Amino acid sequence: MKYDKEINRRKTFAIISHPDAGKTTLTEKLLLFGGAIQTAGAVKSNKIKKHATSDFMEIERQRGISVATSVMSFEYQNILINLLDTPGHKDFAEDTYRTLTAVDSVILVIDSVNGVEPQTRRLMEVCRMRATPVIVFINKMDRDGKNRFDLLEEIENELKISLHPMTWPINSGKEFKGVYNLHDKNLRLFAASTKAEEEDIVAIQDLSSDVLQEKIGDRDAAVLREDVELIDGVYGALNATDYLEGKIAPVFFGSAVNNFGVKEMLDTFIQIAPIPRDRETNIREVKAGEDKFSGFIFKIHANLDPKHRDRIAFMRVCSGRFERNKYYKHVRLEKDVRFTNPYTFLARSKDIIDDAYPGDVVGLFDTGNFKIGDTLTEGEKFYFIGIPTFSPEIFKELVNKDPMKTKQLEKGITQLTDEGVAQLFTQFGGNKKIIGCVGDLQFEVIQYRLLQEYGAACEFRTLPFYKACWLTSKDQNKLNDFLRFKQQNAAMDKDESPVYLAQSEWFLNTEITNNPDITFHFTNEVNK
Repeated sequence: MKYDKEINRRKTFAIISHPDAGKTTLTEKLLLFGGAIQTAGAVKSNKIKKHATSDFMEIERQRGISVATSVMSFEYQNILINLLDTPGHKDFAEDTYRTLTAVDSVILVIDSVNGVEPQTRRLMEVCRMRATPVIVFINKMDRDGKNRFDLLEEIENELKISLHPMTWPINSGKEFKGVYNLHDKNLRLFAASTKAEEEDIVAIQDLSSDVLQEKIGDRDAAVLREDVELIDGVYGALNATDYLEGKIAPVFFGSAVNNFGVKEMLDTFIQIAPIPRDRETNIREVKAGEDKFSGFIFKIHANLDPKHRDRIAFMRVCSGRFERNKYYKHVRLEKDVRFTNPYTFLARSKDIIDDAYPGDVVGLFDTGNFKIGDTLTEGEKFYFIGIPTFSPEIFKELVNKDPMKTKQLEKGITQLTDEGVAQLFTQFGGNKKIIGCVGDLQFEVIQYRLLQEYGAACEFRTLPFYKACWLTSKDQNKLNDFLRFKQQNAAMDKDESPVYLAQSEWFLNTEITNNPDITFHFTNEVNK
């Protein structure tokens, strides 16, 4: 195949976790290894002192959390790595779900103190739906946490995935002495706040060697020998095929803030993680190695650079070669578009590129042509499937506080909901704007950004809705009658698709029973 060389040197993955598990810190350590940044920002007690590289929105710096997916590209051992750092906060779960459609594998960060947390479960459900390969990094081993065997059992039971330890910790908390690499048969000794250089590694081919006692003491040497014998007996060698099929997750232990245990994981990742994979469309499977270019938009971000009112659409290249200044077909709009300044990213900094290959994430300057899920091709008409929109959980009416800024508010809310931070519904037969979100924090972000980026002041009034259901029917007349009779609970989404806003589970079940000719959908695929 024409572009095999480029495809084989690319790995595209996302880092996912529950908030505060250390995801953004791990991202920075990976960038340090790749030489992409020189010093890491310290994220401590939820106050960012030296701002984390991947948190570039003002509200993120104020709150100390990631609220938008950041895209970063760097090279490590001649492998081009595209890393997507996702929001951990549950209120921004939908951005993370969509990001998972654009990657080929994930690294899941788990806090050794708290173990499996609610958001971790939700994210793993999405990974399992797509059979995405997962590597687990158990973080914060330098803090007093759960017993290592208990933690592995909890992860397996809660996340319904088989684990395979690749490194093994020697104690935890104040007694944490390092990790033993089960694959390379060596010991890395821990020292807080060091860069964990190569000299910290001690090769120990035989665990009965006296060197082990010298380095970690008699008691810990005896425990490690026992643990390793047990692990070797239970797990054996890693089956790479099972990992690629999403059945087994390799596990690494470490401390991201101390840059400890990260290199072992990164070295294994570049060996076993999948190269860009083939993708399903509504017509056929698109092979990554095809000659002709195709790609899809999985994220849109307005005002990435506050000095310039820009709007960037993030595109995942799926096949062929993307070229600067070449015309491509925008399948939904049925028109040809070209891009004079396509970008690659290191968080906020952008570099103009001339071409990109499968697995790459490219930023395209957008004048309002793109929506999430849009497909670009060299002429073929298809779209990539499996980019879901979920029913929101909280609904509020958007109220304009300054009638003189109506245009700015309209433009702002349209652009922000195009990004996917929330869903916009318009009441059927009226013009009441209803915003649907997964969590309250999203409303704060919308209010903040409308004021800061568009100069539009607004407030939100809570509405008594429980769930949004998209409606389809083979009998258009029955659907129209339903919308007319249920006008107070009916709305249109941004794509003019009809939606029923249920007040409670009882109301929803009643309407489903009373209207057998209408289908109620709890998710809406972006491209139908």
